Formats: sequence, structure tokens, C-alpha cells
Amino acid sequence: MPFALRLSVCFVMLAAAGCGRLASHPLVKEAKEEVQANARVAAALGAPVACGTAVRGTANETDGIATLQFDIKGTKAAGVVVVEGKKTKNEWGVTMLELRPAGAEKLSLTADLEARTGTDTPKFDPAAKPGTSSSAAPPGDIEIALPPGVPGQP
Repeated sequence: MPFALRLSVCFVMLAAAGCGRLASHPLVKEAKEEVQANARVAAALGAPVACGTAVRGTANETDGIATLQFDIKGTKAAGVVVVEGKKTKNEWGVTMLELRPAGAEKLSLTADLEARTGTDTPKFDPAAKPGTSSSAAPPGDIEIALPPGVPGQP
């Protein structure tokens, strides 16, 4: 088999493996469940809706940040579903979910998902009391020794 053909086959196999991993990502699974059950999506696109199998985007397991999208089609229209998420304590959570119908305004579905699942992304509460997660005593006296003279001057 010629080298160019073997190289092409390798690229196709790598691309297929990458797409398969994204398609089975927990954020994609949760987004597909929501858009297929969501009445506002059905009204915008026409019921029933079908999700495409190709998933585009990135999911970084190390940083715990993902932005993924896939096509969706109903009986009246088609569009793109965009889902973003964050990984906390080895569990992915949706931070943004929206439908972007072709030729129409985007539709935020994040609150719909939260209402259906009963979970949401933790929000910052400035009135919350600080936690006491450390049991170690604070250090005693700390001495900082600075060199003599004006900083930046020889």
C-alpha cells in the first residue's frame, strides 16, 4: 500500500476515534436528553427532533473545560446545539446549553435543564461564611528581610 494511502487511512481512523469519544461525552449525552425532551425545542424545530451523531468541539479532561456542539433537526427547521461544561470533582456539569436554530435567534436551555434535572452549577454567594477546611494552625511570626536601598536602583 502506498505511503500516502496509509497516511490517509490513519488520519481517518484517528478522526473517527476522536469523534466517537466526543459523541459519548457526558455533556453531549445530557444535552441530547434535554433537547429531545424539551417542549420549546420541539416548538422551534418541529417534533420529533433528531440529534446528529457528529460532535464538534473540545473537551479537556485535564483543565476540566469543554465546549461541544452537534446538529439537530426537526420537522420544520434545523439548527445547532451548543453545550459548555466544567468538570468538578471528576464530574461534568453543564454551565451553558443553547439551541441555535438556522435563521432564528438562539434559545437558552440552561434553566430548562436545571429545572428538569434539579441540579445547577454552584453560584458564588458573597454573603456565605468562609469554610474552615484547614485544621493546621496559622504560622507564627513571619519575618521578611529586604535588601537595603531603593528598589530598582543599584
